[in-house]
Amino acid sequence: MTRSVRARVRRRRSSGQSLVEFALVFPIFFTILLGIVEFAFAFNAILSVNFASRNAALYAAEASTGSGADCVILNSIEHDITAPADSRHVNSVDIYRAKSNGDPFLPAEKTTYSRTGTTTCTNPDGTTAAVPYTRTVNGYPEANRCNILAGCGGTHTSIDHIGIRIFYTHTYVTPLQTFVGLGSSMTFDRSNVMRMEPIL
Repeated sequence: MTRSVRARVRRRRSSGQSLVEFALVFPIFFTILLGIVEFAFAFNAILSVNFASRNAALYAAEASTGSGADCVILNSIEHDITAPADSRHVNSVDIYRAKSNGDPFLPAEKTTYSRTGTTTCTNPDGTTAAVPYTRTVNGYPEANRCNILAGCGGTHTSIDHIGIRIFYTHTYVTPLQTFVGLGSSMTFDRSNVMRMEPIL
């Protein structure tokens, strides 16, 4: 066998070995790549929902006991969850009375809106708005909230802290779940609490 023939045979073996190595490494590399992309989308959704919850809690503290306060909260959430996250993936919103550390004051003091149907409500400025939510629990209505420093009687010995919890389902945007056996989505929630704006 001449030297040039031996060199050709070595090159063929080297090419075959590289192809086999690539075939072994490619699925791992592709799965990692999909994981990075999916993590970016999921992390964006978590940040977006957390921001929407914090902003809605701020609006809730300012709207206080006024009629239409819940509309302001829900409209805020709708506008704050933006692409690539999607407000249509919100499952429900809890508006609840909270302790100063953020825990619910009483489990029953909670108003829940599910993202089904449509509710037309009146904003504090008198305008009407339709929000894609239906109230399913009314344990903490606007009129029962306390924004008076000295308290409002009963268990409201001082001004209320109000919390907003958003439940959200993130649907995977890449085929990662087919590679690693995940479901088609993940559900999480984020909540924030603010002290109500006081009146004397």
